[in-house]
Amino acid sequence: MAPDPLAIHRELLESWRRAMDLVGPGPVDEHFVDAEGAIRGLDASGPWLDLGSGAGFPGVTLAVRFPAAQVTLVERREKRAVFLEEVAARTGLRNLTVYCGDSDALPRGQWAGVISRAYKPPPAYLADAIGLLAPGGLAVLLTAGDAPTPPPPLRLFHVERYAVDQKPRASVRYRL
Repeated sequence: MAPDPLAIHRELLESWRRAMDLVGPGPVDEHFVDAEGAIRGLDASGPWLDLGSGAGFPGVTLAVRFPAAQVTLVERREKRAVFLEEVAARTGLRNLTVYCGDSDALPRGQWAGVISRAYKPPPAYLADAIGLLAPGGLAVLLTAGDAPTPPPPLRLFHVERYAVDQKPRASVRYRL
């Protein structure tokens, strides 16, 4: 039986977390629960970006659950990108790559989906998503609050609510 990529991600996160300042103190379980809730109900395929991927959430989970999606983890901090490269190599996920740099340098208008957990404040994230998405593309915003009103031409089409450690979360989906 092949090793579970999420178990490998968890193992690497546990061993690298302190040295790399990847996640705060406490159990890492909540990060995995959040990533699963964030992508629940998606039908992801084609090229996707996880902006500000940090420790790989939710992009690694997206790549595991949706093999038809080509997921690029975008991280501008080199030390975190090194961690993400190790995750990509050790999990063997062929649909997972890492880009170390600013999202401004990425190709415009060609991504099927963009997702982010803590990249920028929602208005700035949605503005960036507009420039990155292909027509009909999907922007997914993770939030603990209400769904922000999208700037045109994005339109809100679904809010997937879930909880992490009994705290409300939402995966807000916008279509270009």
